Amino acid sequence: MATLQFKGKSAVWNHHLSVPYHTLEKDAKKSLKGTDAEENLIIEGDNLLALKSLLPKYQGRIKCIYIDPPYNTGNEGWAYNDNVNSPTIREWIGKVVGKDDLTRHDKWLSMMTPRLKLLRELLTDDGAIFVSIDNNEIHNLINLLNEVFGSDKFVGVFVWRKKEGGGQTDQYFVTEHEYIVVYKKTDSFKWLDEQIPQDGSAFSKSDKDGKYKAVKLAKWGSASRREDRPSMYFPLQAPNGKKVYPVAPDGSEGRWRVGQKRLEGLVTDGLVEWIKRDGKWIPYEKIYFEDGEVKVIKERSIIFDLAFTGDGTKELTELFGVKDFFENPKPSELIKYLLTYSTEKDSIILDSYAGSGTTAHAVLNLNKEDSGNRKFILVQLPEKIKEKSPAHQAGFKWVHEITQERVKRIIKNKKYKAGFSYYTLGSSIDAESILTGKLPTYKEFAKYVYYLATGKNHPDEKKIKEEDSFVGKTDHQSVYLIYEKNADALKKLAITLDWAQKTHKKDSDKKIVYAPACYLDDEALEQFNIKFVSIPYNLFERAT
Repeated sequence: MATLQFKGKSAVWNHHLSVPYHTLEKDAKKSLKGTDAEENLIIEGDNLLALKSLLPKYQGRIKCIYIDPPYNTGNEGWAYNDNVNSPTIREWIGKVVGKDDLTRHDKWLSMMTPRLKLLRELLTDDGAIFVSIDNNEIHNLINLLNEVFGSDKFVGVFVWRKKEGGGQTDQYFVTEHEYIVVYKKTDSFKWLDEQIPQDGSAFSKSDKDGKYKAVKLAKWGSASRREDRPSMYFPLQAPNGKKVYPVAPDGSEGRWRVGQKRLEGLVTDGLVEWIKRDGKWIPYEKIYFEDGEVKVIKERSIIFDLAFTGDGTKELTELFGVKDFFENPKPSELIKYLLTYSTEKDSIILDSYAGSGTTAHAVLNLNKEDSGNRKFILVQLPEKIKEKSPAHQAGFKWVHEITQERVKRIIKNKKYKAGFSYYTLGSSIDAESILTGKLPTYKEFAKYVYYLATGKNHPDEKKIKEEDSFVGKTDHQSVYLIYEKNADALKKLAITLDWAQKTHKKDSDKKIVYAPACYLDDEALEQFNIKFVSIPYNLFERAT
């Protein structure tokens, strides 16, 4: 497979592994009470840090991801801000990417790479990611997704007609479309085509075995020629004993609709019906109607008249009473369309470029329509709003304020029962933070060490027992954490002989124990079946 090369690739390819885990701090004042409030999340903060912080709980649980990242047009004013340990990339930090920036595509790819890698980890095996993009980066995006997800995980590209008319400022011709690129995590993904139950009206014939329809077995034409499938051109014996071939009325040679072995089986099973027309015997396959039979209607790759950018603008105008409130918002109908065919009623949907909150709007409306119980997770960077914009004049200084307020207004205006929890990024859990005294709570730290030890999110947080230093259990080991959210206490905490003896009596299996220190020698550790991981120096060592 061809590989994509860009400046900074070697520095960012595994950057997601070194991104520190941050705690998520709930802001009760910005949250909204209601059903599923603890599962519908709005997170304020850098999406790279937020995605890493979601891993312990949501790894492998997100059914659908929709993102609308910067299109890198040169007019968006975005700047590269990831803390990557590379002299070249450090020169990029904080500098706005403009049209004349010769490295703007490199910067965009360096920004997207670690985020796509974390997004892939969050997806369920049968999940998929949808990425909105335009002509500026679609070629680079597809090449990058091929490397992160695998080229065989490419599902397709929707062409969305986003507007009618206008666009006379375009240089060559009016651009009316954008793209939505779709990749699946594994082959377990299924696009949920519309299925229409059949009443049997198309099965107009009947015999002792029931209602059936006759489908001609011969095919011909430009797509069904003998030369294209020679193995499917062979004789079939008619009722009068003569050999019949799949030949068109004009004498051109076609082919049978099924192979020779399958056709012989149809004959044996009595599923071939011969009809005489104009003195010639023509074979048909008898296809019987079965109760519960459905007709599958596949969607089209061109989304033509579903909804336009103007519809997204209108939605915000109606909610906030201000025109041109947000630049180029996606219409909720577009996102709802994608969710309809890619999620079940209890799926979790993630949008890590939440903007004005369109994805939550779509989730709430779809749940109302089909009595679903989908959950949403939105992540939005604290991005400043331009002072002269209508949103700023309406009292908003930051984009994340719009995200939260829109979701709140949708719920209240439409009298939905849903709620949400609002979170900000808290302190990081890494060696540097712990050494400087920025300490997480026991439960936050416990969830994280479980993830470090197992590579999985904690299955049941209620089983975390701080009084016993117990974090959780896997198939082959238990995880313990000796820790207090107190810098002075941490200096005195350690694995002692007394602690090891008491714990071993209750749990003789293999144990991985995170602690500030250990007073046991290697022989004692082996005796009590303990693997010691020190805090903070070996915090990121994963047990194997």
